[in-house]
Amino acid sequence: MIVDATPRLSRIVTEVWKPLLILFVWDVIVTVTYYVLPFKAPSLPLTLFGSALALFLGFRDNSAYERWWEGRILWGSMINASRSLARASRNYLPQDDALDMKRTIVLRQIAYVNALRCQLRKQPADQEVLRYLSKGEADFALERTNIANGIVDGTGRRIDLARRNGWIDTIQQASFERVLVDIANAQGGMERLKNTPLPNQYRFFPTLFTHMFCVLLPIGLVESLGFATPLGSTVAGLMFLAVLQIGDDLVDPFANTVHDVPLNAMCRTIEIDLLQSIGDEAPKPLAPEKGILW
Repeated sequence: MIVDATPRLSRIVTEVWKPLLILFVWDVIVTVTYYVLPFKAPSLPLTLFGSALALFLGFRDNSAYERWWEGRILWGSMINASRSLARASRNYLPQDDALDMKRTIVLRQIAYVNALRCQLRKQPADQEVLRYLSKGEADFALERTNIANGIVDGTGRRIDLARRNGWIDTIQQASFERVLVDIANAQGGMERLKNTPLPNQYRFFPTLFTHMFCVLLPIGLVESLGFATPLGSTVAGLMFLAVLQIGDDLVDPFANTVHDVPLNAMCRTIEIDLLQSIGDEAPKPLAPEKGILW
């Protein structure tokens, strides 16, 4: 996620320079053709076209931002549920007999959120899990198709084991289960966002209409702008291309780009809070790198 107050010019240029260069070359071709050939193109209702396109792009960007914001809300819920799970483990399980169980539940939750982060970004999760769990502890989850779900399933089994050992009663177990349900619901919402893209019409037609408008733009402006057409048309086209790119950037909040929800930072937050809850030394929070928080 970009945390700078204003985006860097270099980043903007990196993302749009190719279509902008093509647009500028086309603007020059149209301008030269206008003065060389005797045939003059008819005027175009660019104001009408631009207004309709702006409404279309605005509606699409709003839909994309809603997806991004929902992803952030779901991860906020995951942070809260992780803290609740650690607090319940610390308060419900006996201090002496179940000390290892407390630590196991906390470490499993840290491994779980990091595995979920990797799955959403389509990255290998095995090494992240093994950072917090031993090979034997992690085998059950690593054999599953959904590694993150395997970890939280194993956590539920250990809570049931604590109940059978007499460390917690059924009411306390039910309290644990409510937290695990909240975790599962948050994961399900994230997977829904990841696996269900915007409908094809939302992705195809805005791109098509924006490119068509950029092609028609110099044809409609050359009569009034003359030799300034390449500059004026390119600047106007940049505005529409930038708005189009915003929708593309926000539509997948877990795509592992600079525009995504900062999953690394939120997983580190969970790790810090949970380790400190059991008295372990915790790492420092992640800091932005060149204005980007991952």
